[in-house]
Amino acid sequence: MYKEILVIDDNPDIRFLICNILKEKNFAIRSAANYDQAVLEINKKSPDLAIIDIKLDKTDKDGIDLLKMVINKNRSTPVIMISGHATVQIAVEAIRLGAYEFIEKPFSTEKILNYVNRALENASLKKEKDLIEDKLFHSFDLIGKSPSIIKIKKTIEKLASSESRVLISGPTGSGKELVARKIHKNSQRSKEPFVILNAALLKEKTYEKELFGEEIDGNISFGALERANKGTLLIDEVSEIPFETQANILRVLIDQKFKRLNSSVYINVNIRLISSTSKDLKELVEIGKFREDLFHRLNVVPVELNSLTSRTEDIPLLIDYFKKKLSEINGVQLSKININNDNLYTYSWPGNVRELRNLVERVTILSANESKDNIDKLISDILNATTTVSSDKTILEKSFSSPLKEARENFEKEYLITQLKKNHGNISKTADFIGMERSALHRKLKSLGIKGIN
Repeated sequence: MYKEILVIDDNPDIRFLICNILKEKNFAIRSAANYDQAVLEINKKSPDLAIIDIKLDKTDKDGIDLLKMVINKNRSTPVIMISGHATVQIAVEAIRLGAYEFIEKPFSTEKILNYVNRALENASLKKEKDLIEDKLFHSFDLIGKSPSIIKIKKTIEKLASSESRVLISGPTGSGKELVARKIHKNSQRSKEPFVILNAALLKEKTYEKELFGEEIDGNISFGALERANKGTLLIDEVSEIPFETQANILRVLIDQKFKRLNSSVYINVNIRLISSTSKDLKELVEIGKFREDLFHRLNVVPVELNSLTSRTEDIPLLIDYFKKKLSEINGVQLSKININNDNLYTYSWPGNVRELRNLVERVTILSANESKDNIDKLISDILNATTTVSSDKTILEKSFSSPLKEARENFEKEYLITQLKKNHGNISKTADFIGMERSALHRKLKSLGIKGIN
């Protein structure tokens, strides 16, 4: 398949020269003489690569504005900037904004072809990498034999021929994005875009811009709704959407159209909306922090994911799955993880499946050529350390809600227990370290109800 390159330069001679050079190498070529023409071409179809002159005459917009527009339209499109009189500052700014390369005029045929081929190759490799990662971690079936996972798999199968909105709920790291991707992959929209809008990561004043896009002096920013057109939009952590913006989302769902910010033109949109949340939306509705009418529109088909601790029978299968996938990505030898390690089943897994995957990856990296016993100890150490940190956090939070005297006693107790454990229960060593007389430490331990620690 021919790669399509868009050439934008106000100089007809240079534009003609570049186009001819590329045509001789069997590239498909489109061209534009100014900003407005370029915008029309880009809006028709994103090119595989854009070559943009910094200085565009007869317009208030220059090549930098056009670069921003191209990157915003499709972040995967490589852009080569060209100029005969640009400053170093402009060149640096272009690279910072996302340009693949900056070329000064005049340039040789060899140089322009070299940069074009490298840019396209780099974009192709990145796309291939993204596809591999998507295949490895998002396109596979949910891993598990627990009743809850079996139920979710059946629900996904039923949703394949449906256009119904889906609300996925579950704790952090339980696999909500994975379920959403699986629904999209099984649907009739599978060849169309799958766009994620993570509401938890957005700044307070940017929600509507990220959703609907924006127009400022002809410069267009495409929002998630427009980028997901004909495909699927996942609004992750939908509970974080401001109350005012919720009303506008509801309007889109009813009318199937919207306006970019600062625009009077309606844009028709055809998307499948999937939402996810780690919070209880019903509870938020009751306290007035989430619109009830929007909740019912989103919650057409509810899918609930359980925590990993409630389906521990899936842990061995998940470990085996992650080992194989990490081996495929990194080319490393599989770690000899003991699936009978009690810590794997008694640990609280606050990060759920994501945390388990991270553990497997960490162990795979740190335990090369280690024995099974050493790997087993490494897993126990990691989980015990995490549990200690989590416990310390709980103690601290508890202290803040206690009277000063009680909080001080709680801290002293935990502090002394920790120091005694470090010194294997040796009173003398502990007293020396904390700067207290041995007899005084004995009295303090007795008053706090701390008995012998080994």
